[in-house]
Amino acid sequence: MFELPVSGSKSVLVSLDLASPEAEESIAELRLLVASAKLLVVGELRGKVLRPHAATYAGSGKVEELAALVASTHAQLAIFNHELSPAQQRNLEKLLGVHVIDRVALILDIFSQRARSAEGKLQIELARLERLRTRLVRGWTHLERQRGGIGLRGGPGETQLEIDKRLLAKRVSQLRTKLDSLREQRSVRRSKRKKTGLFTISFVGYTNAGKSTLFNRLTRSRAYAADQLFATLDTTTRRVFLDSSVEATLSDTVGFIRDLPHGLIAAFRATLEEVAEADLLLHVVDAASVVRDQHIAQVNAVLQEIGAAEVPQILVYNKIDSLPENARAPGTVETDEYGSIRAIRVSALQDLGIAELRTTLRELAQRQRPSTWSYHSQEAIAG
Repeated sequence: MFELPVSGSKSVLVSLDLASPEAEESIAELRLLVASAKLLVVGELRGKVLRPHAATYAGSGKVEELAALVASTHAQLAIFNHELSPAQQRNLEKLLGVHVIDRVALILDIFSQRARSAEGKLQIELARLERLRTRLVRGWTHLERQRGGIGLRGGPGETQLEIDKRLLAKRVSQLRTKLDSLREQRSVRRSKRKKTGLFTISFVGYTNAGKSTLFNRLTRSRAYAADQLFATLDTTTRRVFLDSSVEATLSDTVGFIRDLPHGLIAAFRATLEEVAEADLLLHVVDAASVVRDQHIAQVNAVLQEIGAAEVPQILVYNKIDSLPENARAPGTVETDEYGSIRAIRVSALQDLGIAELRTTLRELAQRQRPSTWSYHSQEAIAG
């Protein structure tokens, strides 16, 4: 059974393009994920395939090429930029002689490293165990039939596989019960905030778009922020005065990413309900990213999945300090044809456009009638 990657493990990256127009962006993102997991890249294998091979994802020729790369670099780990089936993972490990993980497992490992709160740790454990349930198969060498004996770990003739499945199911049930309890607690806290009439704002956005830096700038707090993927996992909520008489709550949430595992979204259900029940979403976008349109689409897809697509949102184009001087326009507020605010340009790091953003939020909070706002699909700002 595969164990967690050790920090600094020598790794080779495998990306087989299935004619995707976002192939280059995807492999660049994989490199960032690997760096976030503190793994050492010693080689890369690229290629094109028409369709995944059922047994090994890559064809026999590519597997031989990968095996040679692993041997020459003394790699300890092969990381596929694709989701592998349990059979594909096992077959590749037999052929390569090293551990093999896919993009989903890598993301889960990063989450497990970053979780700090008790709730975050429970959510990650649940997501990992749900994934493991699909990978308990009769291919393990230690799953021979047990002999006799009656005890807590198994009855007569019960296989190790059956014991593992039973214990895993029990642990999953325990985790769900604990998370449901925490979900109820969150619901009670949200109800209390609603009764006070506080305007609730949640930050959403692609990972590493600068949400936490912007959150810290607006709330004058010190939530953890770093130039890395998934720097924030645990939701942080702060009260903030938008002026001397207008108060709101701001919540910083986990960043999204392409191919975010569905099990992870389900495990973070209680946390993401903060987003679905907010009065306003600040959708933070890296203005300097050449694929910001795709990032916006990915975030909106996740918002649709968690039932938050109808919550009013404002695009906050962050990191404008990375743009050419003539393209920055800090504090510029953009509206749609109905006069509804749709976007604003800022730099949280350089404090550009923040005053205008606070003014915008204050005006919206003063209305206190979010259900009457017009919401329209978001489009990227040119330039």
